[in-house]
Amino acid sequence: MKLISTRYNYDRSPFIFLFVVMMLKMALFRQFVFNGIQADRLLTDAAAVLALLLIVDVITSAKWRGTVFGILNAVLSLLLFASTVYFSYYGTVPTYTALHGLDQVLQIRTSVGSIIQVKYYLFFVDVIVLALLYMIKRVRGTRSEGRRRVVRPLIASIAAVLCVAVSGGYIWSGSSIPNEIVQAESLGFLDYQVAAAIKANQEQNAIKNGSVEETAASAEALQISYFDQAGAAVTAGTPNYFGFAKGKNVIVVQLEAFQNFTINLSVGGQAVTPVLNQLAKESFYFPHFFQQIGQGNTSDAEFMSNTSIYPTGVMAMSTGYGDRIVPSMPRLLGDKGYSSNTFHINDVTFWDRNRMYPALGFEAYYDKPSFKNDHFNSFGASDEELYKVGLEKLQALDQQNKPFYAQFVTTSSHHPFKVPSKLQRIKMPDSLQGTQLGDYLTAINYTDYALGKFIDGLKASGMWENTVLVAYGDHSGLQEKDNDPAWVSEQLGIKYDSQVSRFNIPLFIHVPGEDGKVVEQVGGQVDIMPTLSNLLGISLKEEGYTAFGHDLLNTTQNVVGMRYYLPTGSFFNNDILFEPGKGFEDGTATDIRTKEPVADFSQYREDYDYILELMKLSDEYVRLLPKRAP
Repeated sequence: MKLISTRYNYDRSPFIFLFVVMMLKMALFRQFVFNGIQADRLLTDAAAVLALLLIVDVITSAKWRGTVFGILNAVLSLLLFASTVYFSYYGTVPTYTALHGLDQVLQIRTSVGSIIQVKYYLFFVDVIVLALLYMIKRVRGTRSEGRRRVVRPLIASIAAVLCVAVSGGYIWSGSSIPNEIVQAESLGFLDYQVAAAIKANQEQNAIKNGSVEETAASAEALQISYFDQAGAAVTAGTPNYFGFAKGKNVIVVQLEAFQNFTINLSVGGQAVTPVLNQLAKESFYFPHFFQQIGQGNTSDAEFMSNTSIYPTGVMAMSTGYGDRIVPSMPRLLGDKGYSSNTFHINDVTFWDRNRMYPALGFEAYYDKPSFKNDHFNSFGASDEELYKVGLEKLQALDQQNKPFYAQFVTTSSHHPFKVPSKLQRIKMPDSLQGTQLGDYLTAINYTDYALGKFIDGLKASGMWENTVLVAYGDHSGLQEKDNDPAWVSEQLGIKYDSQVSRFNIPLFIHVPGEDGKVVEQVGGQVDIMPTLSNLLGISLKEEGYTAFGHDLLNTTQNVVGMRYYLPTGSFFNNDILFEPGKGFEDGTATDIRTKEPVADFSQYREDYDYILELMKLSDEYVRLLPKRAP
């Protein structure tokens, strides 16, 4: 009996050691991501880790148990490391669906590499120790005892069931929290993944018997009801500016990592965006416009601007819905005789654009092989090269009297914002030299310059006066951890807020023959398609298109939702940015103009409920869209 007891305790030591090591890693993850370790929250991690280890213990033979434990530990270490880096870059805790984007990492390796901190490698410190212990055990060998073979699996199975039950309780109690960050902190890394999988399954089951038409009707009814109750003014008869750009060509330029605070900003007596400053005077300029992207980042911005559909937030829209027939601007204008083309200097497989562009109905795309690689940055060709090739293709269409819809996706202001010295056109003050802010402004200045050359080319070719130019930012650029808001404010002489300023991107719509106008109306990327359609004299409703955004030239009150970079339930309206806590009551609000905290936001409860329901219907709508033929 003494021999059996000793052997049993010895055999459990790797289990106990691995449990302790994994818990240390969970604590480390909480410190890196949530900036603190709360003992009571570690109980959720403990239940999940024990459940995982016990299940493996039960289903794995003694011969392979050590190997499997080692692999499990290595995989968990890699996942926690990758998730920490992911959070550092994106500001959100990834779920298992982020694995769909692993093939994109090499494309942005320069950006990813620049944010990895040495301390993140602590997740791997124990791997060598465990490897040594495993080798020692293999050298010494093991002997089996009949009684142990019966008792050990029985005890482990009972313990596993109890731990799974405890984890299930935690998951159930946290499933109603819409705020993903709060939910992840409450449940812990492992249970958060399980909760995400359960939610995805529930959402899929909820639409099994649904239809696109029913969901579209529900979305329309919800929007009509909300705006009626809100008392928003509705333009009677023909909408303002309807058809003012009818029949004209359309060029949409998506500006990489372009934040609105750079417009009309001067550094060291130099204008950062002289081209866009002038364009703002000659166009509809929307200074209170915000990003709404999800996991697909730049590709999600493309998707939204072309469809007025919210990204689901759990997967890049190009990856999840590239197999669908998606109602879009290319399809809408294609029915009106327009040719549709899109230009991007990266490989078209990046973010599965080779699937997204056909889903959106683009006739042609021009990617990496179409451009000369002038080695501007890690992506390859510069914005100048992008526009040069694009201008040639559009001139060919113009000479055929073929109206066109063209999309340009720029990359020269991509993180980490390094512009070759010979192409830098602005000199940063000494205080900004070598800082991310200084590099960012230098890259933004070049992006502005390249756009100016493109506009000059459109004018020289005679296309400018027959073309609507839409330009907008795809998402934020400055990394929050590298740019303290107070320091940015001091350096630039502006009020910079870590949320409002970060997510505020510009929108310009230049219509030939129309005077410039600053439109104070709040909006987001889902509003681009309805606004542009109105200018082109196309009624989305009459064409049978469902939009989850609104025409910003005919809206007096608006609310746009955001998730992924902010928790689900966050929204921008005419007054505030709202971010929920566990729910509405414990949320926070910031005035979008003064950038000061708003203590009493109770009057915006309807906006919160509305945006949650609207995004839910948007998710249902896109999931129900028909699939394309192979």
